[in-house]
Amino acid sequence: MALGLRPGMALAHATALVPGLVVLDGQPGADADALRRLAAWCHRYAPLTAPDPPDGVWLDVTGCAHLFRGEAALLDALAERFMRDGLHVRSAIADTPGAAHAVARHRAKPPGAQDAAAPAGADRAAAPPSRDGTVVPPGAHRDALAPLPIVALRLAAELVSTLRRLGLERVAHLERLPRAALVRRFGPQVALRLDQAHGRVHEPILPLVPEELLQHRVTFLEPLLTAEALSVAVQHLVAPLCARMEGAGLGARRLDLLFERVDGGVQAIRIGTGRPSRDAKHLSRMLEERLEEVDPGLGVEAMRLVIPLAEPLGWRQDAAGPATPDVSALVDRLSNRLGAAQVFRAEPVESDVPERSVRLVPALARHGGIGWPSRWPAPVRLLHPPQPVEALAALPDSAPAAFTWRRHRHRIRHADGPERIHAEWWVRDKEMWAVRDYFRVEDGDGARFWLFRRGDGVDPATGALEWFLHGLF
Repeated sequence: MALGLRPGMALAHATALVPGLVVLDGQPGADADALRRLAAWCHRYAPLTAPDPPDGVWLDVTGCAHLFRGEAALLDALAERFMRDGLHVRSAIADTPGAAHAVARHRAKPPGAQDAAAPAGADRAAAPPSRDGTVVPPGAHRDALAPLPIVALRLAAELVSTLRRLGLERVAHLERLPRAALVRRFGPQVALRLDQAHGRVHEPILPLVPEELLQHRVTFLEPLLTAEALSVAVQHLVAPLCARMEGAGLGARRLDLLFERVDGGVQAIRIGTGRPSRDAKHLSRMLEERLEEVDPGLGVEAMRLVIPLAEPLGWRQDAAGPATPDVSALVDRLSNRLGAAQVFRAEPVESDVPERSVRLVPALARHGGIGWPSRWPAPVRLLHPPQPVEALAALPDSAPAAFTWRRHRHRIRHADGPERIHAEWWVRDKEMWAVRDYFRVEDGDGARFWLFRRGDGVDPATGALEWFLHGLF
C-alpha cells in the first residue's frame, strides 16, 4: 500500500508501478477451508461458530462467557491465542450479530493500536500481531452503531456509493430517515440490515459442527415447545454419548446443547465440568437447569448434543472403608449456575505476611501441598487494606492500653502479644528491614481485634511505629 498498490487493482497496473513485483495465484478454495478449520477450532470458546468469509468468524457466546470469567476475559483469551499464531485480531461482543460485526470491523482503533498492515518501507512479516477487542454493554448497541460508516451494515457496494452521494455517511443518518421512504427509495436491504443490527429482526448463525467431535442428534415428529418435553429429549441425548465416552475412556469437560428451531434459528447452551465426567444423571441435570434460558419460538424440531472438549477418564476402583466425599458434582452445578469465578476455595501460601499467606484457587484445583500454619489464631477475614488507628502503648513490646478507630475509643482489657513477623526482603527492597508486631486484644465490651505496629520499637529502620487494625475476630 505504501507503494501505491490497492486491492482490486489490475495486475498490469500493479506490475507497472512496482517492477519485479512477486505475484502469486490466489487459492480461494484453500482460504475457505482454512477459515472453516479456524471456525471449527473456535468451538472451545463458543457452542455456535461459523465462518464469515473472507476473514471473519462468528461466535455465539450466549450463556458461556461465565466459563471464561466474563466476556472481556473470553475476548482476551481468544485474542492471545490468535496472536501466538501471528494473526491480527479485531473482535467485538454485542447483543446482535450485526452490531458485533459492525463494531469489530469498523470501530475506530483506540489510540496506540497498531494497524494490520506494516509501516511504509517495513517488512510486512516483521509487523507484530495486533489486537483490538470491544465489549458493547447490554442495550448499548444503538449508541455503538450510530457513529459507524454505513458500510458497517454489510450493504452492497453500489448501494453504499449511492447513499454516500446523497450525504448519508453514518448509520445514525439512516436511522433518522422515515422507514417507508427508505424502502421505497433504496429497496428492502437497508431496512433489513438496520433491523438485524438493532435486533428487531432475528439473524440466525448457521453453526459449523466438526464431524470429528463426539455428538448425537435427534429429530422430532412434532416441534417441541415445553420445558418438560425438552428435558426428556436431553436424557435421550446424554445417555448414548456417555456410553460412547465410556467405550473411548473419555470424560466430558464441556458440553454444547443446540436447539434447531422451526424458523431456522439455532440456540445453544453450554455447560462445563471441573473434572472429566460421563455420569449421565449428573450431566443431564446440569443441562436441564439451563433449559429456562431457551426460547423455543415456534418449536424445536431437532436437538444436537456436542462435546467440544473431552479428556481421558479411566475406571476407578472403589476403596474399602469410608469413601472420600466427592464434591465435583456440587461444584459443577454451582459453577454453571453462578459462574466459575464465583466458586473457589482458599489455599495456603508459604508466607508469614498475612495478606500474602492465602490465595483463591478453583474449587477443584489440586492442593499445593502446603498445610495451614499452626501459629497464633488469626481472623478469618482481614481488612484490606489495614485500617490506621491511634494507639497508646509503651515501647518496645507492651500491648496498647487503648486505641481509637473511626472516632471511637476502645479501652483494652486483655491483650496477648507481640507476635513478630519479619517482612519478605526477596519480594521488594523496601521490606529488607521491615517488622510487624501483632497483638490480639479485647476491649471492655468483649470485642476482639487484631492490631499490629510497624517497627520493633527500637530501630527506626524497621518501621515508623504506626498502628493498624488488620482484622476482627
